[in-house]
Amino acid sequence: MKKILFISTRNPYSGRYSGDVIGSKKILNTLKKKNIIDLVSLDKKENFTKKNVFIFKSPFLLTKIFYVLRSLVTLKPLHFGLFYSNKMKRFVKKNVSNYDQIFCYHIRSTQYVPKNFKGKKIIEMGDLYSSNYRQTYHYLNFFNPLKYIYLLESLLVKKIEKSIFSNFDKIILFSKSEIKKINKQFIKKIVHIDVSIDEIKNKYLFSKKNKKILFIGNLKYLPNILAVKNFVKKILPKLQREIPHIKLQIIGDINLIDKILLTTNKNVECLGKQKNLDRFIKGAFCGLANLEIATGIQGKILTYMSYGLPVICSKKVATNFNKNVMYYKNYHEFINKISILNKNHKVSRQMSKKSLIFVNNFKWKKISQNYLKVVGS
Repeated sequence: MKKILFISTRNPYSGRYSGDVIGSKKILNTLKKKNIIDLVSLDKKENFTKKNVFIFKSPFLLTKIFYVLRSLVTLKPLHFGLFYSNKMKRFVKKNVSNYDQIFCYHIRSTQYVPKNFKGKKIIEMGDLYSSNYRQTYHYLNFFNPLKYIYLLESLLVKKIEKSIFSNFDKIILFSKSEIKKINKQFIKKIVHIDVSIDEIKNKYLFSKKNKKILFIGNLKYLPNILAVKNFVKKILPKLQREIPHIKLQIIGDINLIDKILLTTNKNVECLGKQKNLDRFIKGAFCGLANLEIATGIQGKILTYMSYGLPVICSKKVATNFNKNVMYYKNYHEFINKISILNKNHKVSRQMSKKSLIFVNNFKWKKISQNYLKVVGS
């Protein structure tokens, strides 16, 4: 039995419906079965009432701005400043000698690991974010100031990733295609663990009356909002001529301005965060993942698949899903394949069956054992 310090910059027990919060909670609950786990994390309020849980209050906005500027001066990723707490840093430094291992959840947690820690260091990196930020830089318009922020961040994150590969003992990545990008000298440190789903529900039923396309994801995440805006502007108007009364339903956190702008189109509904998706599958004929900025495995696709819902996505996203999703190479093909899924029972049912077979390999009950092996090895 190991004593492990689990560091996360978002509280896994906050109840927030977010992929990283849900994922960290599942890992914690699994590791606790055979180890002693202490959690250190940030949240809106400081809280030490739960056993083995140490929650530190996230700094105020002005303090965050100061930390972001400090990150810039010290050549560290800017988003590290957004998730920094001096109080949490001091706590970890003071108590780290009590632990056999440190488990970091995402790269921004690594800023809390003291250089003199002698135990085993593990990180769930998930994806190579430097690649994601570089893609964002290339995608954004020349006149968009965010373009240059993402360029800088890609370089700073790349530097941190190299440091992690050198200094950590085990690095968890989700995608085999991402692992191929890693320098071979670090390959023995890399652990491939798939993204997971909790259960397979298989709620999808084909009907020519189905008129809804679902997009699930955090719309405060730039690649998601860019994908949705592009679809509403360039694809949806043409689909409306082919499929009368078609609706795009967007499920996920979204800021007010984007919600107002998107819903000026009467065929778009922004439903916000939803914990139970069952009722939204009814009336839907496909799930959408048209991201042009993407790394690793998109969790939204596994969610669609767990309901048996056929999936259509960009070629870049489809890389990790073989022939179990429909993908397009251009806008004409995109519109045509959506229309096929809406009207062709045979194709739709075939894609649904492929989804259900494929997603069966991603059940959490099976995948969770890999985390026990990582800390136990």
